[in-house]
Amino acid sequence: MITIYGIKNCDSVKKARGWLEERGLDYQFHDFKTAGVPAEKLEGWLADFGWKQVINRRSKSWRELTPDVRAHMDNRQALDAAIETPTLIRRPIVEQNNRILIGFDPQQFEQLT
Repeated sequence: MITIYGIKNCDSVKKARGWLEERGLDYQFHDFKTAGVPAEKLEGWLADFGWKQVINRRSKSWRELTPDVRAHMDNRQALDAAIETPTLIRRPIVEQNNRILIGFDPQQFEQLT
């Protein structure tokens, strides 16, 4: 089973969901805004990929953090910040079995078929 984590109105999430639907692939969608951020999943993503890949440093939410918080960001602080502000998380995050993809890249998504 494929699970997409993200926010329903995010353009990248919409593209990813459309890509899967065009190929007839079943998936579950976990909306951070309505269902929250699963802390254990976020901890795993941060451990596997590091905060620089999981946190979207081009987002408005990132820019709204204080310069001090941004300068001292690490996996622990990223966990706390992303649970409080889910829009900090790069989207979508896609899980299928033991495979995890961060962001929408059609070439990477080919691995899901």
